[in-house]
Amino acid sequence: MGLMDMLNQVIGSGGNTVSDQNFDQVAQNVPSDVLAKGLAGAFRSDETPAVGEMVGRLFGNSNGQQQAGMLNQILAALGPAAAANLGGGALGRVMSPGSSQITPDQASQLSPQQVQEVVEQAQQTNPGITDALANFYAQHSGLIKTLGGAALVIALAKMKDHLGQS
Repeated sequence: MGLMDMLNQVIGSGGNTVSDQNFDQVAQNVPSDVLAKGLAGAFRSDETPAVGEMVGRLFGNSNGQQQAGMLNQILAALGPAAAANLGGGALGRVMSPGSSQITPDQASQLSPQQVQEVVEQAQQTNPGITDALANFYAQHSGLIKTLGGAALVIALAKMKDHLGQS
C-alpha cells in the first residue's frame, strides 16, 4: 500500500481513531519535512489546542535530551538574551550565566506549564518558531502520538495535502 493510500485509509476512517500503529506506519514512510509540515499544520489549527499547550504536553512526555533539544530550538531562534525572559524568566533562571544552551538537567527543572508559557511568548516574538518546533518533533515522531486523536488526524490531513501538492 502506498503512502497516499495509507493516509486516505486513516483519514477516511472518520479520523476518530488514529492508532499508534497507523501513525507509526505513516511516520516511517513519509519524508521528515512532510511530517514537520503536517505537525506545523496541527500546531496552527483552530481545531487543536494552542501550540504552547501542545508543546507543553510534548515536553512533559519527553526525556531530558528531548526537552533540552526543544528548548535549544527556541534559544537558537530567539537568541539566549531574548529567550531568557520568556515565561516570566523561567529559561533565564535555569540557564547558566553566559550560556547559549540548556542541558537536560536544566530542562528538567521546568514544568510543562512553564514551557507552555515560554512557547506562547516565543511564538508572539517569532511566529516562525512553530515551524522550528515542528521540525524538531518530526525527528521524534514517537512523541507526536502523545498529542491525541484530533491533533494526529489534522497532522495526517496536512501531510496528505502537502503530498498532493508535490
